[in-house]
Amino acid sequence: MTWTVTRVLGDRTAGLYLTGVVVSGFGTSAMWLVSGIWVKDLTGSDGLAALCVFALWAPTLIGPALGTLADRTRRRPLLIGTNLVLAALLPVLFAVDGQGRLWILFAVLLVYGTAGVVQDAAESALLAGAIDERLLGDLNGLRMTANEGMKLVAPLTGAGLYAAYGGARVALLDAVTFALAAGVYALLRVRETPPVRTSAVLVGERPRDGARRAGGRARGDRRRSRPRAGRPRIRTAEGVRHLRRNPRLRVLVLAGGTTMLLAGINGATVYAVTEGLGHSPTYAGVLYVAQGAGSVAVGLVSGTLLRRLGEQRFAVCGIALTAVAVVLRAVPDDAVALAAGAAVGAGLPCPLIAVFTAVQRETPAHLLGRVSATANTLLYAPNAIGLALGAGLVELVDYRVLLPALGLIRLVTLGPLLRAVPARTAD
Repeated sequence: MTWTVTRVLGDRTAGLYLTGVVVSGFGTSAMWLVSGIWVKDLTGSDGLAALCVFALWAPTLIGPALGTLADRTRRRPLLIGTNLVLAALLPVLFAVDGQGRLWILFAVLLVYGTAGVVQDAAESALLAGAIDERLLGDLNGLRMTANEGMKLVAPLTGAGLYAAYGGARVALLDAVTFALAAGVYALLRVRETPPVRTSAVLVGERPRDGARRAGGRARGDRRRSRPRAGRPRIRTAEGVRHLRRNPRLRVLVLAGGTTMLLAGINGATVYAVTEGLGHSPTYAGVLYVAQGAGSVAVGLVSGTLLRRLGEQRFAVCGIALTAVAVVLRAVPDDAVALAAGAAVGAGLPCPLIAVFTAVQRETPAHLLGRVSATANTLLYAPNAIGLALGAGLVELVDYRVLLPALGLIRLVTLGPLLRAVPARTAD
């Protein structure tokens, strides 16, 4: 494992990229928590505070369209530009001084979430062509480790800064991290091929012989003269079609989306589990730390496991581990609950890392932005649905019944992955 981490960090591009992830991820994790606290303090409303998370996640619903941008321009300048835009935008939050100006905060969060979707697509596409394919699994795992590690540290820092100086100062800190990340990405040395321009001819159609002759010219001209407004839809649909037509990617994304749906339901039970253990709601923070520690650990070894197992078997192991851990969460014992939380944290990232790596390996470069963004939408949108569904279920069903049922359903979802053609392992 140490050799693998050293090998990835020894690659200049990978090392700089991970540095950018850590720097910007610190500010993002802090702002993520503080925005909700800020709204809660100004309004006293739990619903409005929850809308902060929704505003950040909402742009993933149009991920396929946003991912097209990453395929229509050079990715490195796009990453630099989006980080600089956010660095310039966040100080606007100094104007938020009461309920009447909360719309500014929500507008900024929507732009924030939109830029995040574009950045994720651009990063995935850029790295697939700049990094040795054998390191992609390791890099995706280390990225997960970096993100989860920031979630363990940054929220506490952000909450402390908020208590001392207010939300605008945390936004300023976040702006600084984005400016630093832009500088890090500017140091990347990558060769990018010019973006592929989608032909005006409908995708998937070949001009008939008659269209090449004078007698068929009118039909060909009509096809070329279609309004330009339809072309973005065609470009966006190419990413969706690629996922649908590739059997390995299709089954992995389906498994990942189902996993995240069930993870959302599971996440909604955290306070019921805490109460069942006999603790106050604040103990949920301890459970989150255990889960984050599991995610950090699996990120360090994911590259090695991917090479040995392949994407599909790696995803199967992660989902199976999570299924068992979810069942164990129903046991009213602190030690079991903490172990189960760590196991959930270790298992849950596996199908996600498998999807990201498989998409990078099996997608043509000119489609990678769209396909990555589409995969992100299909993975993360179900999580939001699961959270809403779980919030209702936990009020109707005892968590000690709900959690074992969720574990069993997770095992059932392994069927398509087990029947699919195994994805190839890296050499």
